[in-house]
Amino acid sequence: MNNRIRQAFAKGKAFIPFITCGDPSLEITEQLVYAMEKAGADLIELGIPFSDPTAEGPVIQGANVRALAGGATTDKIFDMVGRIRSNTAIPLVFMTYANVVFSYGTERFLAKAEQLGMDGLILPDVPYEEKGEFADACQAHGLALISLIAPTSQQRITRIASEAEGFIYCVSSLGVTGTRSEITTDIKSMVSLVKEARDIPCAVGFGISNPEQAAKIASVCDGVIVGSAIVKLCGQYGTECVPYVSDFVKKMKDAIRS
Repeated sequence: MNNRIRQAFAKGKAFIPFITCGDPSLEITEQLVYAMEKAGADLIELGIPFSDPTAEGPVIQGANVRALAGGATTDKIFDMVGRIRSNTAIPLVFMTYANVVFSYGTERFLAKAEQLGMDGLILPDVPYEEKGEFADACQAHGLALISLIAPTSQQRITRIASEAEGFIYCVSSLGVTGTRSEITTDIKSMVSLVKEARDIPCAVGFGISNPEQAAKIASVCDGVIVGSAIVKLCGQYGTECVPYVSDFVKKMKDAIRS
């Protein structure tokens, strides 16, 4: 397992925020990474915007539209990561869609990500059965290809977990990303199935939006992933969002720590 990802889960329950690169600007995205690390983030997911983000709800879709309209490109995001890596060693994982990687050139994309010190890649539109075309290439470049499991995965969970790298992304709810008032999925059973197959960290995302939810979810897994609630703050406060996001991350980390 990637050393930095292992370290992210070695200090207790991990808090993993997601942001869309370029929303509201790449300069602010860079500031957000430093601020979130200082506030307690253990690993950060950097979303590369895509014109058709099928797994995303309206909040993150809107962020993708704003980022692309503002001129965010994969090359500019790589340049930003280069700057970030000269200032911090926090674990960083790209989250994007297969088409973004294909259109850039899979080998070129992964080689660049390795060169910049990225730790992993999440492709939510690539099912387990089709991950082969990315898995070997990611491994060759020292990147963990993070697997997702959903409440509907059931008998596939054991197979997915047995080959997983980095950590398992447990999707808490059916449907697209977005905040939810209540999460009713039996997360504990999903995590138990994973652990029976392999000793790998399980982080839960999709729908977690407040400290109470985060604390409840963290009691049955190794980490909590939050995207829409943070992206919503970026959309609401624009270039002034950094202190609001920092405060939110601190509250969430404090909640899962206790």
